[in-house]
Amino acid sequence: MTVAFSESTELQHSAALYYLHISQNMTTQLPPKLLEPYLPLLQSSDLEVQQMSSLSLVNFLLQGNVNKEQVVHVGLLEPILEMLESGDSAIQCNSCACIMTLAISEYNCETIGLTGGFMPLLTLAKSYDPRVQQNAVGAILNLTRSERIKSIMCHEGALPVLTLLLQSADAEIQYYSCASLGNIAANSEYHKAMLAIGDKFLLRMLVSLMSSTVQKVSSQACLCLNNLASNAEVRGHLLNIDFMPLFPALLNSSNKDVRQASVTLLCTLSHPPRNLDAFVCKDMLQHLAILMQMERANHVVIIHTSCIMENICRAGAVEVLVRSQCFEELLLSLLDPMNDEESIGFVVECLAELTKHEFTLKYLYERKGESPIKCLVRMAMNLENKDLSFKSATVIRNLSHSGASNLKYFKEEVQDYLTCYLSHPELRFQQMAISTLCSLSEDPKFSVAIGQSRLKEQLEEIRQQTEATHALLKRTISQTDNLNLNE
Repeated sequence: MTVAFSESTELQHSAALYYLHISQNMTTQLPPKLLEPYLPLLQSSDLEVQQMSSLSLVNFLLQGNVNKEQVVHVGLLEPILEMLESGDSAIQCNSCACIMTLAISEYNCETIGLTGGFMPLLTLAKSYDPRVQQNAVGAILNLTRSERIKSIMCHEGALPVLTLLLQSADAEIQYYSCASLGNIAANSEYHKAMLAIGDKFLLRMLVSLMSSTVQKVSSQACLCLNNLASNAEVRGHLLNIDFMPLFPALLNSSNKDVRQASVTLLCTLSHPPRNLDAFVCKDMLQHLAILMQMERANHVVIIHTSCIMENICRAGAVEVLVRSQCFEELLLSLLDPMNDEESIGFVVECLAELTKHEFTLKYLYERKGESPIKCLVRMAMNLENKDLSFKSATVIRNLSHSGASNLKYFKEEVQDYLTCYLSHPELRFQQMAISTLCSLSEDPKFSVAIGQSRLKEQLEEIRQQTEATHALLKRTISQTDNLNLNE
């Protein structure tokens, strides 16, 4: 403390050198009291002292040897921000690295943005020194995690700078800029301003970066486009850019992040307005099927491919979809015990949409496999997960509409869950059971089985309750009408 606060630059130099040495060798936490001497060192008039002390602080932060919020609490943020405006590139580089690491903390992120830390970083993002530029854009990326700071950034002109940085020859800068824009695009409030730059120049740059040989850049470009494409207007603009042929290679990438990001974007693009022909072409469906084979236990892939297929079905391309390998992979995903309930929920929801169509029902019957139906019946019986149970029951009801149904092999199981549904406190479950029974009773064998089971008694009880409720409603409405006439 004494040496650091000394007016002698030689003594300060010794203190800075000591900190640099221990930052390279220390394996434990730096005591909070040892942060205090940094204040005079970072404000020293000697550039070498500032260089060494800022570098040692970066080392401590990167290794996790100091508490990030403690650094701000002891008052070191102000001198760090002042060093951003230093004329020395090494000091600029270190101070940007400090901000980038400090901003990982939510508290620090807000504090840095609200104390004017953003504008110097934006200036340094245009630096000719690649190290300074990298750290400055990296710091901006971490600041974009705060909604409040994103608003300040967009107001202060960050969007054009970040968009132009996508053209950088440095892959790290491309990645940081792309990720920053992706975070900003997560809020649709900024979409209009983002598209206004150079007449949708941002969209064209992001599409170009999808083909980057640097996989994390390619992945981040897909994710940024995905956030933008949540806007129907953006999807309309993307239709005018012939980039759908890029997807087969991305879906087949050796990198898991690229595969996940591309299928996520493809899912968003499958919402209207969409290029249906591009989705149902043999090449696209084939690559989607290959992806589903590769990633059978990957919930991101299962959820998004299920959504893509559901959207294609809603667009009317049922036959081409059911005939494709994608449909077989969907059924295999349903049966895979490695998949979690959330993923299976999306698979079942897709099946519920597909089984609204006669072509799908006929295909499933001719397929002769009983496993998917057995699985659906088992999930319908599990009322611990009410949503998955209800979705499964929806598919079974759709299957019951078909005269040619394999449900006959599971009469007892179907009756068991329908019995539970009829006594369920939620009206939707009762209605689902009645609707299913109405269809099943058209089958003579099912009709006999229903008549001999507890279901018949339950239906009679519900009928009597409904008639009593109907009579009470009629009486109440009649009395209300009479009262209004008297008035």
